[in-house]
Amino acid sequence: MKIKDSDIRKHILKSIKNELGYMHFLNHIAVIEFNEGVHVELNNTKALFNELKTYFGIKKPFGVVANRVNSYSIKLLDIPAFRAQITNLRAYAVVGHDPAGIMNAAIESNFCLSDDIGFDNIYEAIDSVNNKIKQRIIAI
Repeated sequence: MKIKDSDIRKHILKSIKNELGYMHFLNHIAVIEFNEGVHVELNNTKALFNELKTYFGIKKPFGVVANRVNSYSIKLLDIPAFRAQITNLRAYAVVGHDPAGIMNAAIESNFCLSDDIGFDNIYEAIDSVNNKIKQRIIAI
């Protein structure tokens, strides 16, 4: 389910479309819905990282939810470089809507620093990321 088709749509503060897909911004969370067939790698994500930095700055803790409503690939070996570009990223989740998406979330989790990043619905993913962000804010 796309975020705009969910009850969460009323919490979207800003939406942006670029060549990779859609980015929807909530208070402390960005939900990214990549286009069908794109390959996400360090070389084509400059605009994505610029939007994250513009919206959240370089100090505000935030989280990202990759909502796999389409099939896309990600260069897993670039994940450490992705994290180095956005040091205030505190939580990450992937929502898989079918067996392939759920499997890809499990594979991605092996390359991430946090555990339990794979979810099968947008509500649980956003709730989990939001709780992790709250914990990080309280700890500061």
